[in-house]
Amino acid sequence: MTDTMLARATAVLPEMVAHRRQFHQHPELGMEEFETAAAVAAALRALDIEVRERVGGTGVVGLIRGRRPGRTIAIRADMDALPVQEQPDRPYSSRVAGKMHACGHDGHTAILLGVGTLLHGLRGEFDGQVKLLFQPAEEGPGGAQPMIADAAMENPHVDAVIGLHINTEIPTGRIGVGHGVTSAAPDGFQITIRGVGGHGAHPHRSVDAIAVGCQVVTALQTIVSREVDPVNPLVITVGTFQGGFRGNVIAPEVTMTGTVRTLDPELRVTVESRMRRLAGGICAAMRAELEMQYSYGYPSVVNEEGMCRLVEAAGRSVLGQDKVLLIPKPSMGGEDFSYFAQLAPGCFFRLGARNESRGMVLPGHHPGFDFDEECMPVGAAVMVRAALDYLGSGG
Repeated sequence: MTDTMLARATAVLPEMVAHRRQFHQHPELGMEEFETAAAVAAALRALDIEVRERVGGTGVVGLIRGRRPGRTIAIRADMDALPVQEQPDRPYSSRVAGKMHACGHDGHTAILLGVGTLLHGLRGEFDGQVKLLFQPAEEGPGGAQPMIADAAMENPHVDAVIGLHINTEIPTGRIGVGHGVTSAAPDGFQITIRGVGGHGAHPHRSVDAIAVGCQVVTALQTIVSREVDPVNPLVITVGTFQGGFRGNVIAPEVTMTGTVRTLDPELRVTVESRMRRLAGGICAAMRAELEMQYSYGYPSVVNEEGMCRLVEAAGRSVLGQDKVLLIPKPSMGGEDFSYFAQLAPGCFFRLGARNESRGMVLPGHHPGFDFDEECMPVGAAVMVRAALDYLGSGG
């Protein structure tokens, strides 16, 4: 038997839809979320929730105090959009050329405002505090660390943290929870190969940087297939390859950029040296020079077992026994919720938002991405129930 929280959340769906569509029409990239943050702060103040702005740059923190002091649980949403041109047009499509909410962060932000509305109304029924963390720049350069450095997890100290991500692989009305490591560590690289340019008719007088680069791209995949245990996931993707001027000119230089994804921290620290060894050896053998830059991104999200059980129980209470799915495998995507979960026991779960009848099936980062807005009260209800259960209230 389900409780009444979903009905309460459904009652504020129109407000969440209005917020979501406002954010969707006015997308802002990481650390540029000035209008979004101002709208969030205004909505929280309208509820008489304590607000702290410009946390870690453009972040916002709301604080809801219960009837007496106690533990503190934080609930996080990310606010930033992506540099993607939206297609096709919808009534609420982005009004900013080259920018759109292609990963559901507009929904995350609207859901957390709905959570704030519900918990503020219930503040006389629980002890302790709830922090609402509206985070910038999850897509880059990363907003969790700046917020943490600006004391978002203190005053009062956060004892537990939860968050969600909209997922169009799971039908609306369900949630998915993964235990332990649930996301990859996303690292990045840039490789520049310098050869000697020349006329395309006389390749023997040049060092063709494109030819060398092609060998490097192919060889990098042998790290995955021939140097790493097949059951230990590793992804090396070259996403851009740029070089050359015209068809009859030997390119003197190429630059490629890409991403590396790992789940195992021990494997993670070995990939850079393996790439340098392999790319450097190929360049030396083919008379070219190598320059390589390697950057380490977010750590993996690690869900704590007790928090997973808390969210699963909340989901079953709100949605029913069969609406909570176990996610058996981690995603190779990255998420800087991981930094919050390093400081307090956390659970980052997936919120089903797939609606095939309405064509809402495309993955995040696709220019046609959209999600079923009926998922929003589901996400809000589960997070409110989890917060109340953590703080010891029957709600």
